[in-house]
Amino acid sequence: MSELTKWAYPLAESLLAEPLPRRWQHSQGVAERARVIAPILGEDAELLEAAAVLHDIGYSPDLAKTGFHPLDGARYLRDVADADKRVVNLVAHHSCAWMEAEARGLREELEGEFPREPAHLNDALCFCDMNTTPDGTPTNPIDRVNEIAGRYGPGSLIGTFIRRAEPEILASTSRVLERVAAAKRQPM
Repeated sequence: MSELTKWAYPLAESLLAEPLPRRWQHSQGVAERARVIAPILGEDAELLEAAAVLHDIGYSPDLAKTGFHPLDGARYLRDVADADKRVVNLVAHHSCAWMEAEARGLREELEGEFPREPAHLNDALCFCDMNTTPDGTPTNPIDRVNEIAGRYGPGSLIGTFIRRAEPEILASTSRVLERVAAAKRQPM
């Protein structure tokens, strides 16, 4: 484990395990997916794993200020935890967050405070999140989107956002799978 991941896991656990045990399970599962695709990320593998385990900390009751977890989590990481800027940016923009931010009237704040990391990293975090159930087990992006829409309801802000984001989520996860397949074809 790198210094970054050694720091990230206990922080995420301290914010999620007790108040939101299922969210903590999910976050651990997302981090596991990050370890699985690490070979395609090279030196950014540990960065992705740290962002993966921290991506949902904004749900913590102690951090929820705006009700928009990517923004709340990123602000905490930046302002309180003094986290690596790239981890902060990945948390802020995970899984098409800009679309939900737009629906909440927070897109300017999100994009004004947190620049996006390179697309391959945003794709990778989206892949990890959308291939993990709320209980932390593997799934696929279609079932994950359906689960989210069903949990929140089709007419809810989240239900509407996730359906709007679905094409980009599927494209994002496809790009990661293409990179994984290409890496497997490379001779040793």
